[in-house]
This record gives sequence, structure tokens and C-alpha cells, in this order.
Amino acid sequence: MSDLIIDRTGMFDMALNLLTARAVHVAAELRIADHLATSPASSARLAEATGTHEPSLYRLLRLLASVGLFAETAPRTFATTPRANALRSDVPGSLRPFVLHTLGVLYPAWGEMSHSIRTGEEAFTKAFGEPVWQYHADRPEANDLMNQVMSRESEVMIDDLVAAYDFSSFGTVVDVGGGEGALIAGVLAGTPGLHGIVFDQSHVVSDALLRSAGLGDRAEVVGGDFFDSVPGGGDAYVLKWVLHDWSDEKCVEILTSVRAAMPPGGTLLVVESVIEPGNDPAPSKILDMVMLILNGGQERTRDQFETLLGRAGFHVQRVLPMASSSTSIIEATAVEPKQE
Repeated sequence: MSDLIIDRTGMFDMALNLLTARAVHVAAELRIADHLATSPASSARLAEATGTHEPSLYRLLRLLASVGLFAETAPRTFATTPRANALRSDVPGSLRPFVLHTLGVLYPAWGEMSHSIRTGEEAFTKAFGEPVWQYHADRPEANDLMNQVMSRESEVMIDDLVAAYDFSSFGTVVDVGGGEGALIAGVLAGTPGLHGIVFDQSHVVSDALLRSAGLGDRAEVVGGDFFDSVPGGGDAYVLKWVLHDWSDEKCVEILTSVRAAMPPGGTLLVVESVIEPGNDPAPSKILDMVMLILNGGQERTRDQFETLLGRAGFHVQRVLPMASSSTSIIEATAVEPKQE
């Protein structure tokens, strides 16, 4: 055993990352980044503003300063950092809703991870007693938070999407699973003359964002279930962060609904992470485990996407990595069904 290399420090840090993550969640709940937005503040002043126990709050802030979330600039006085600014509620692409949802609403599911590994089933249902989508449908506050997460994440990647892909050749783009319409709003704003349709479940879809952006006359919202059908009339269809939510069989059902609404030669744009081979760290590999735990879904490799899309009548034309995210655009064409 004398030549055995053991990295106890690295393993210790990995095992305790859970506590650091939960500390970030508490800071997001207390809006510490908002309180520090304009100037540094003492832990006493922050405790008064947040209604917390000052000695305990100081210990929390000291921990978070050690990982770069805040900075202790004088004894018991803290300032913001670029990382903390991502938790501010007033910045574009804020991660505060993501932290509150992932480390708060969804937190019990992570404790059932072993259930997913042992059975291949989603751990969320075991933890909560119902599937993730039903849980959110039944709880407006959790559903609103999830919508905020999706909208904020869409805000961040929309500029990349418009820069990476030219939508000007299309007349109507249908965003399947489009939530509150953040993606369509961005695409329409960058493509004059384009019409958009946002399609999602009735309790999710809303035209408020589109109207506030002055795009109400160029876009419409439709509620429904993409396992049954999706709106026709589009010459391009977008599935952003949809397929990773589902098993292969469920994905084929969704894709078959989309294919049925499209003319031959229509364009499908799948916006997802693509897992690359090798041992390098990648957000897609973490998200892959998240999808398994929440709903039995998965991230996929290019080969897996080609096989999946092929089963539903699509041919992959190209994969376009986006500039500043781990997301890619998989462009596919609806092919003519084979004649018997």
C-alpha cells in the first residue's frame, strides 16, 4: 500500500461541496447580493436588514467569502464580487431564481439520487410522491420560479442563438415548449418580419413578455400538450431544452408530433447540450445527472441525437456550437417518409 496515492483533501472538498451550495442558497434567500449592490456592509447591518442572527450570519458570509462569493474587506464587513453579482435580482440573466429553485424547491430530490442509479427511474417522484411536471402544475409559486429560471437562462443564450443562426429565411418559427416566450421574443427582435408562435402547457404559456416587448402583433401563444399535437403553420420549429427532459421513447413521441405539423423539408432546431467524448469536465455531464434525477431524461452525444431524430423522420444537417455557453444548435430537416 506504500505506493498508493490517496487524495484525501480533494475528496474531502468534494464531499462538503453540498454544504457550500446550501450556503449559497441561504444567501440567495436573504438577498445578500442585493443588499451589497451599492456598497460594502457590516454583518451587523446585514443581519438587521435580513432579520437574522448576526454571529451565525457572519459565519455564513465568511464561508462564502472563502469561495469567492463575497469578500471580507475589513473585519466583519463584506463587499460584493462578480460572482455575487450573478445572484442580484436586478441583473439580466440573474442566477438567483436558478439557485432558489435548484437548491431549494428541488433539494429533496438530490437526496434520492441512489434510487435513480439503482433503478434508472427519476428520483423526484420518490422524493415528492408525484412527477416533477405535476408537482409544478399544482404549485403556482414553484411553477412561477421555474418559469423565471427558464426565462433568465433564455435571456443569456438568446444573443448567442441569434448570432449563431440566421432566421431570416423563415416566415414563421414555432417554439415548442417555449414557456413565457423569451426565446421567441429575442429571435423576433433580431429578425424583422418574422412571425412567432409560442407553444407550451396552458398553465405555463403567457403572452405578457411578448406584449411588454412590443411584439404582440408578430407573435401568438398556444396552449396544449406536445405529446398530442403541436401547432401547424411553421416552416421552422425550435425545441430548446425540451428533449433532455425525456427518455428516448418519449422524445420520439414529441418529435413525431412536431414532424406531423411540418411540411417535408421543414427545419427543426434542437437547442441542447451535446456531450463530447473524453474525461474533461463539462456542464453537460452534470446536467445529464440532473435530468436523470428529475424526470428520467438525459443529455446526449451527437450520435445519440442523430439516431433519435432519425427515428422520428428527421435528418441532422449540422451541429453549431454557441459562443459562450455549453449549448449547441442541432439543425435537422424533415424528410419524406419512405414509400412502402
